[in-house]
Parts: sequence; structure tokens; C-alpha cells
Amino acid sequence: MTASWRFSTLADRHRALGSNLEDWSGMGTAWTYDKDWDEEYIAVRTKAGIMDVSGLKKVHINGPHAAHVIDLATTRDVEKIYPGKSSYACMLNEAGKFTDDCVIYRMGPNSWMVVHGSGTGHEELTRASIGRDVSIRFDDDLHDLSLQGPVAVDYLAKHVPGIRDLNYFHHMQTRLFGLPVMISRTGYTGERGYEIFCRGQDAPQIWDTIVAEGKEMGIIPTRFTTLDMLRVESYLLFYPYDNSQRFPFENEGPGDTLWELGLDFTVSPGKTGFRGAEEHYRLKGKERFKIYGLEVASDKPADEGAEVHRNGKKVGVVTCAMYSPLVKRSMAIVRLDVDCAVQGTDLEVRNASGTVKAKAHPLPFDDPKKLKRTAKG
Repeated sequence: MTASWRFSTLADRHRALGSNLEDWSGMGTAWTYDKDWDEEYIAVRTKAGIMDVSGLKKVHINGPHAAHVIDLATTRDVEKIYPGKSSYACMLNEAGKFTDDCVIYRMGPNSWMVVHGSGTGHEELTRASIGRDVSIRFDDDLHDLSLQGPVAVDYLAKHVPGIRDLNYFHHMQTRLFGLPVMISRTGYTGERGYEIFCRGQDAPQIWDTIVAEGKEMGIIPTRFTTLDMLRVESYLLFYPYDNSQRFPFENEGPGDTLWELGLDFTVSPGKTGFRGAEEHYRLKGKERFKIYGLEVASDKPADEGAEVHRNGKKVGVVTCAMYSPLVKRSMAIVRLDVDCAVQGTDLEVRNASGTVKAKAHPLPFDDPKKLKRTAKG
């Protein structure tokens, strides 16, 4: 295992399933299990999977100026977020370029939690807090177990009163198996799912109970990297793997605009004053590329980093790809020249094994109206 400074209390469970606990964001994370990840993908799409996403960074922000700090650091109008509600947001640098994404949870009038990935979210919040009446605390005791898939609500309904009434991007303080938890109707799969935030000491019992009881419903343990298959279909970007930090521009430093990434919807209408706001608005219409989808004429996934060509000219690069055994399609997320990011554009992918034909396809591939993740009842 890569040397890590953050540790999940579920490490032994992952090792027992065959993981070497590869590093993600400073935490040993289950990138591999001793089974085919197609099985896990199918489970999440048709039943449910339980995965440990505790490597996400949890930051508590409390005090009279907490809302102001989050308002400065993120793209959302935080005053529209009430206790029990959450919102997906982005963070920018002074150049108006993406540095991280996050989910903002309002816990109370002056109490918030921001959950982010491997970008600089914690640092951005800390920077915005200087000189203000606020406390910021990084919390690795709080673990995050993600139960995702169509039967997730049926399982939780056996144990959590009112779970069927919990709307998308809302959360509740409750108990699960007699243990204190916060359950959030969020996830990273495109399915109806829930994140269970719990104390580190309680994570093993919650994990073991869901795995044991859920088996008859088709719920299985799921490795972190199965998310790559799910996110391609559902247009869920993963920093830095879809970004210029990994696929740099020639003669340019790293950094992508929200217009290029298709994340401009995370800016609340009319909001100004957040870090990078002026540059963000100035850069509209100046996109160097677009994140787009690619349908590949193959029964295998495209290579990560494979060049995409049109009429013999390189016009893009594959950032993440998958082949779905359910719908029998090979799909990919690509960074594509703007004029090629049009549905039906004929393209080629140059894999190590040879060139295959492809067509530009809008994202997401699966459930474009988001009916599954937002379903009620």
C-alpha cells in the first residue's frame, strides 16, 4: 500500500476482499477486489452496492461567519440552502479555473459541513476563513458508506422511518442499527442512493450488517473504482482524472473553466463575489475544449488517454471509458475540440490495439432526465 496518512476503520474488510488498499487522497482505498468489477457494476445498476468512500474529505465549518466563508469559496448561493438540505458546488482559483468540487451540507443556522475530493477544497475554505469568526475542522473520524442502487431505499426502509420521504440532496439525523448516523440522499453513481455518515468506531458494524442482511436483496460490497464505470454513463467528473492536471495543454498551465467542463450550472444565477467570479464570467465563450461523450464501435472500453481523431487530426483525448455488459455499449468521457462536441460527429479512437470508429454523444448516456436519482416514494 502507498504510504497514507488517513485510515479507514474498514481497512481489514477491504483486505479480506482482496484489496491492497491503494492510495486515494491520502487514504488507503479499495481500488481492487478479488472478483470481476462487472458484477459490482451490475449490482449497483440493478440491485445495490455498498462502498467505502471515507476518503472523501469532511470539513466542519461553524460560527457566525460560516455561511460567508462558504459563500466566498464556492459557486453556490448558500442562503438558499436550509438545514437538512445540501448542494453540489465548485471552487475556483483567481483565474476562474476549477480547483475542486464539493457537496455543501447545512446542519444548522451556523453549522455546515463541506465534503470534497482530492482537490484543494480544505485549503480554499481555510483561506476564505482568515480574519473571520469561524472554526474549520477536518474530520477523519467521520466515515462515509455509500449504499447505491434501486433497492437501497427498500433496504433502508426496514430500519429508518421516513427514509422514503427524504428527497434528493437532503439529509437526516437518525439511527441505523441503534447507532447515530446522518443519512444523505446523495451519491456518485446516477442511481437512487444514500450516503451513511457515521463514527469510525461504528463503520465496521454498519458495513457488516448491511453486507449480511442485504445479501438476499442482491446488495454486495463494491470497490471504489467501480465508480469509473458508473460515472461514465452518468456524466460524473472526477478530479483530476478528467482535468488538464492530467491532460495538460501545450504551453499552458493546468486549469479548466466551468464552461469547458460543463459545470457552469453550479454557479447560482446572478452570483458574484466568489473567488474567481469575474474571470469565470469573462471566460464564457472562450472554451478551448468541451467535456463530451463518445460512443465507441467496440465490445471493449477505449484506452484511458487514447487520442481521438477526426479526418486524421487529433481533436481530443479519452479521460475515462467503460463497456457496459448490461446495455452492450462502449462509452467514454472525452476532452473534445469544441467544433467536434456535436452529437453524431464521426470520430476515431486510437487505442494501443488499433483504431476504432466512434461517434460524439451527449452526456449523460444513462438516465439523462435524472429520473432514477430523484425518484420519490
